[in-house]
Amino acid sequence: MKNILYYKSKKLILGIILHAFLLSVALSCIYPFLWMVNSSFKSEAEYRVDNGISLVKEVKGENYVNAFKEGNLGIYFLNSVLYTFVTVVGIVIISSLAAFAFSRLDFKGKNLIFGLFLAAMMIPVPAGFVPVYILLNKLHLVNRTGYVLSMINMGLSLSIYLMKTFFDQLPHALEDAARIDGCNKLQVWWHVALPLIGPAMAVVVVFNSLNAWNEFVLASLLFTNEKMMTLQVGLLEFNASNITQHTLMMAALTIAAIPIILVYLAMQKQIIKGITKGALVG
Repeated sequence: MKNILYYKSKKLILGIILHAFLLSVALSCIYPFLWMVNSSFKSEAEYRVDNGISLVKEVKGENYVNAFKEGNLGIYFLNSVLYTFVTVVGIVIISSLAAFAFSRLDFKGKNLIFGLFLAAMMIPVPAGFVPVYILLNKLHLVNRTGYVLSMINMGLSLSIYLMKTFFDQLPHALEDAARIDGCNKLQVWWHVALPLIGPAMAVVVVFNSLNAWNEFVLASLLFTNEKMMTLQVGLLEFNASNITQHTLMMAALTIAAIPIILVYLAMQKQIIKGITKGALVG
């Protein structure tokens, strides 16, 4: 009886410590965002009193309106939405086709080509910026086209690897049944395989949306037309021109953070399924 009480109390104490630790980590991650949102609704005078620590007393919604007007953030925002959408769609289509081929087709050099994709994940992304810029400049593909193609290329290796692990787990009987019904390989991929790897697709969508939305260095290198720049590059220029307007900057940063948070919240359940199932597969 004493041993049972001992183990139960030990388990309870360890659980409390673990949850307290996780709660502290969560608060340390959430607090900066909440502080930023709270500061974005303050006037500049109210912000300077305590650097935005206290709760807002008078909501200033015009900070968001001024951020869009003064910094041209509306154009940059739409550009980032367009680039992110096209990039993610391109990555999902290309990586799912490639992963399905690696998983279901037999051809010469399959393992070698797949190994090259895995090896590409070991190369630091910034190491390829200079040769990519030189190549795109010679092909006259700088600005929008070159940026989207580069972002798609950056997200392929991990996406192909992740999707292949899920395709490998699908029973071959499903593919055989689809063939009996008259489906070819492409139809099997579209009608059978893709609907069954929703968690993997959710992970690919969120990870690549985050990378494309937050990309700064490559965007600053490739874009020569100011009207085509991304939101992240626009935020740098906005900060330079409004360095003393802290509340406007907080409003601009909140605008930049909200879309990717909404994408994550919309796919949260699928992401958890994808990560846990991928861990079990690995």
